[in-house]
Amino acid sequence: MARRPTIKDIARRAGVSESAVSFALNDRPGVSRDTRARVRRVAEELGWQPNSAARALSGARAGVVGLILARPAHTLGVESFFLQLVSGIQEVLAAGRIALLFQVVEDIDAECAVYRRWWAERRVDGVIVVDPRTRDPRPELLTGLGLPAVMVGAAAATGAGAGAGTDMETTAPTSPTDDGVGDPVGGAVSRVPEGGAARDGSGAPAAALSTVWADDAGAMTQVLDHLHRLGHRRITHVAGLPGLAHTARRMASLRTWSERHGLGPGQVRSVVTDYSDAEGAAATRRVLADPRPPTALVYDNDVMAVAGAAVAAELGIPVPARLSLVAWDDSALCRVTHPRLTALVRDTAAFGRLAAEELLAVLAGGPPRVRASELPRLEPRDSTAQAPAAY
Repeated sequence: MARRPTIKDIARRAGVSESAVSFALNDRPGVSRDTRARVRRVAEELGWQPNSAARALSGARAGVVGLILARPAHTLGVESFFLQLVSGIQEVLAAGRIALLFQVVEDIDAECAVYRRWWAERRVDGVIVVDPRTRDPRPELLTGLGLPAVMVGAAAATGAGAGAGTDMETTAPTSPTDDGVGDPVGGAVSRVPEGGAARDGSGAPAAALSTVWADDAGAMTQVLDHLHRLGHRRITHVAGLPGLAHTARRMASLRTWSERHGLGPGQVRSVVTDYSDAEGAAATRRVLADPRPPTALVYDNDVMAVAGAAVAAELGIPVPARLSLVAWDDSALCRVTHPRLTALVRDTAAFGRLAAEELLAVLAGGPPRVRASELPRLEPRDSTAQAPAAY
């Protein structure tokens, strides 16, 4: 087995003392610029890497960022969103020679347990937190631990009963611009208010963590306006996991929009799933069996939309002549499915880059901030058309 190079090896090759090597590699004063450059060049030639355990014991950074996903594992293999998000995160971290430690767990309690272990072991310098919940224990935990973190997606309000049931109306706030952090839609960057606490949708203080968020309400309004212009008045939203903040925001936006247009819950509603193709297909089959089925379906991801298109074909319901379909996230699946699926187009990798950049800013001592990604744009394709005259 090859022996790993040591500081002593670098010192011998560079012709300097071991203490000079330590100063140079740890950016400490005491060596000249030329010596620092020579030491680093030699270290790179030898393939030297710092010992992360020793660095942790000395209080130095681990050079690792953590990301935990608390979702059913079977829903991850075909969903493109997280692959694109992670690619954007990795792009930024790799440029800074920072590793990404990724773990999938069963639930939020298991996720919190991993954060405690990582903190105790000094395994990571900070974490990127995804899938904010309507009732989320993680901001308070991470703030209490002092573990730097960035939340991807702002926390929604805690609606009593939100996420309960299958065919459900949201009980979250109905303001289409409420993203749960007090940042107006369209704002690019804002700081957490004085005192260090943001506000969640219920008005209660939330832990002071940096947040990057997407305007789910604005995106939902784009989709619904498009369908409304095409004459659709019976629309069903096939939503993702109940209890997730962005699910609550999308459902709240749907309810607000339907009330504004005088459409009742019998015409416009949401049903929840686990994001999988199986549940997307089951939900599609169920709502299309109603006495007055929807003329348009909006799916919270591309996989469910493709599964829904397959169900429509199986039932002999032509798309888009009798049923229009919209996918929340665009992907290659949407573009190769026949008919091609109308979808919301956004740069998910850029969303990941934004999250990673914000975490690096926090690790550098920056204040907690709220940063918004670009609003997705709707790309009309072959799966949406005028609502049928009588159906």
